[in-house]
Amino acid sequence: MAKLKITQLRSAINRIEKQKRTIRALGLRRLHETVEHEDTPQVRGMLRVVEHLVRVEEVEGQAS
Repeated sequence: MAKLKITQLRSAINRIEKQKRTIRALGLRRLHETVEHEDTPQVRGMLRVVEHLVRVEEVEGQAS
């Protein structure tokens, strides 16, 4: 399954509470921090809520 690399580019300060909680639920705590998540419909929905605050890149799966 593909992975997504998510980087927070803009602050969640002065955003609505739903966006603040979504940023935290994705595991992002500070600007320019990057996390990886599996590409699932749930994560895609969360990204839609905060798409103006983050950058999303697809990471190719690595063979083990």
